[in-house]
Amino acid sequence: MDFKGKKAVFLGDSITEGHGTSGAEHIYVNLMKQRLGLSDVVNYGIGGTRIAKQQTPSAVARHDLDFVSRVDEMDGNADLVVVFGGTNDFGHGDAPFGKLSDKTADTFCGACHELFEKLMNKYPQAQIVVMTPLHRSNEDNPRGGNKPEDVATLSEYVDAIKVIAKRFSIPVLDLFAVSGIQPKLEIMREHFCPDGLHPNDAGHIRIADRLEGFLKTL
Repeated sequence: MDFKGKKAVFLGDSITEGHGTSGAEHIYVNLMKQRLGLSDVVNYGIGGTRIAKQQTPSAVARHDLDFVSRVDEMDGNADLVVVFGGTNDFGHGDAPFGKLSDKTADTFCGACHELFEKLMNKYPQAQIVVMTPLHRSNEDNPRGGNKPEDVATLSEYVDAIKVIAKRFSIPVLDLFAVSGIQPKLEIMREHFCPDGLHPNDAGHIRIADRLEGFLKTL
């Protein structure tokens, strides 16, 4: 698809906000503006945020601005909508993982359903794309970063995103499968993801590379 002269909005967490980069010009959102020739981009990335609703308030209030509720505040004028989240749900969100049949934001699976439905209702003529979380160094821990009990591995969160997006016929760029970034390896952390979670400038170039190529297939 050709998005030259079009407008795009990006809904995400700290990666979309640009944590880990050396400046705004290196965030994948702004790289995509240049590469696609977009007329305008709006970055709705907020660090620490999750797709699902948090049950217990976080120490930092902005971390509880879940994706589902933020859709209402997004600019309704967009030709391309990119959603990139889920890693914080795995890492420190306290919403239950839930079942794939859930349809409310009280569980992760239900929140994905509600999020995708709200986006399709808000942007019926736009191209909506979902990107799965990247790998992270603690991805195999079913307690995420600091959960008190086992919930699910990051791979299970990724699979849920893919299954639920498919129900809505929303294309999924599976960065978990194709980013080429695996921060469990020291060499990968050195080049792309120093803290094991947030991509650096080179990591954002890699995200932009994958997203640009993916959009050309639609």
